Amino acid sequence: MRRGIAIVGASIAIGAALVVSRTETPSRPEITTPATSASIAKGEYLARVGQCEGCHTARGGERYAGGRGIVTPFGTVYATNLTPDPDTGLGRWTRTDFRRALHEGRSKDGHALTPAFPYTNFTRITSDDAAALYDYLQSLPPVARKNRPHALRFPYDRPWMIAAWRALNFTPGEFVPDTSRSASLNRGAYLVHGLGHCDACHAQRNAMGAVVSGTSLAGGTMPGLGWYAPSLRDSHEGSVAHWKPEDVASLLATGIAPGASVAGPMAEVVRRGTQHYSTDDLRAVVEYLQSVPQVRDSSTPPPAIDPKDPVFVRGQKLYADHCADCHGQDGEGAGAAAPALAGNRVVTMASATNAIRAVLMGGFAPVTDGNPRPFGMPPFGQVLGDADAAALMTYVRNAWGNAAPEVSALAINRERGAAVEE
Repeated sequence: MRRGIAIVGASIAIGAALVVSRTETPSRPEITTPATSASIAKGEYLARVGQCEGCHTARGGERYAGGRGIVTPFGTVYATNLTPDPDTGLGRWTRTDFRRALHEGRSKDGHALTPAFPYTNFTRITSDDAAALYDYLQSLPPVARKNRPHALRFPYDRPWMIAAWRALNFTPGEFVPDTSRSASLNRGAYLVHGLGHCDACHAQRNAMGAVVSGTSLAGGTMPGLGWYAPSLRDSHEGSVAHWKPEDVASLLATGIAPGASVAGPMAEVVRRGTQHYSTDDLRAVVEYLQSVPQVRDSSTPPPAIDPKDPVFVRGQKLYADHCADCHGQDGEGAGAAAPALAGNRVVTMASATNAIRAVLMGGFAPVTDGNPRPFGMPPFGQVLGDADAAALMTYVRNAWGNAAPEVSALAINRERGAAVEE
């Protein structure tokens, strides 16, 4: 955090200059063509692809009326009202205004938007897609709901800070197809890196909260949430490069696949987003994810744990008491009802965060059209103390051929505290 402030402090002059000229981008001619039913339908589909409703709808609130708090390391950002209400929403916005927000990260009056709005990805959205999204949002019932001010800490609440961040981390640029690749691969790349904004989660971030260059889809801890978004480039984490394409498609469309299921933040992505992809778009995303270059494993396996170690023995008993009835005596699982734990990458990843949270908070796949009644795992946070949960996790991560570092009681306590904060 201090390093980020230092970097920004060195960039104040740049930031101040940008604030003064915050409308420096030349305006484009306004598009006045009336919306068509086809454009509205396309925009509705694209809004689902981009999971817009998830962020811009408060719990129990009107769809797209804003108000949901997005927790970041720098404070809480509140999503804005996207309905066509003229006073509190987008009612007075034009297509050009909306396109600028997506492409340049600037509001109607020219001020820079907070990068919690993923315009670093949305800048890739084509003009035609931006127009369709605008037409759809303008077709929604207007909801009068004032936008709530962001609750950012100093200096992240200052305009010059946002300007400095943009100077260092953002360059507008529409998606440019790679002519050496197929149309399907290009479509997949466009969806993954543009509207789908997958690397908003599946990437490492620096002290300023910006994606570290070269880490797109390489995994990282989700800012403000603490969940670990696994690397899609590493076969020991979330890579699907060697899966059957139909299994990848099943995971994205239904939330489950042979030997795998999604939970946590990814469950919401599937429920609100990827399950609604068209067959062609789903195929394109799968094709692209399976084409992503993979990293070579250079890690050293952790030392084997002695089966007579007291922690291992304690964990084995806890597993027999609480887990074996569903996940099997040997971690073999029970199909879609209970995933196998033997060879499970969530269990054996270097980061035990997601597995710990599943034990403490429970694991729940999303409700989807393809899996309308998903199985779920109850939380054990109230049943197991820190030492017991650590012993259980250590056992599961090292039984049946698994091999992963031990889990400490401190790590359990840390994740328990993070779960309470959420």
